[in-house]
Amino acid sequence: MSWARHRLRTGDDFRAVSRQGSRSARSHVVVHLALLPQRGPEPRVGFVVSKKVGNAVVRNRTARRLREIFRARMDRLPPGTDVVIRALPGIDGLAFAELEDQVAGALDSALDKARRRAGRSAGAAR
Repeated sequence: MSWARHRLRTGDDFRAVSRQGSRSARSHVVVHLALLPQRGPEPRVGFVVSKKVGNAVVRNRTARRLREIFRARMDRLPPGTDVVIRALPGIDGLAFAELEDQVAGALDSALDKARRRAGRSAGAAR
C-alpha cells in the first residue's frame, strides 16, 4: 500500500485539521479529526511526534507503530476524513496492544464528535 495519497503534507493541512477538527485525547495520544467530504475520497493522516517523546530512534519507532495502527482502521473512515495523531511523552513505554487501544478509542471518540458536529451544522443550514 502506498502512503503517498494518504499523507497530510503541509503545515496548513495539519493546522486546519487541528483547529477545525474534533479532538479526543487519551493518556499518550491526541487525535484531531476533520470531516471534509469536498476534499476527496481518500482519508489522510499526519503524525506529530515531538522531541519530547524521545530521540530520533524512539520518534521513528513511535511513528511506525502509529502508522501501522492507523492502517488497520483507515477503511472504517468516511471519505474526505483528515486525521492528525499526536504522540505524547511516555508513549514509547506502552505495549503495542495498549497503544492500539488508546488510538482506537481516541479515533472512535473524535469521529463520533465530528459526526455530531456535522449533524448540528446540517440541521442549522435547513
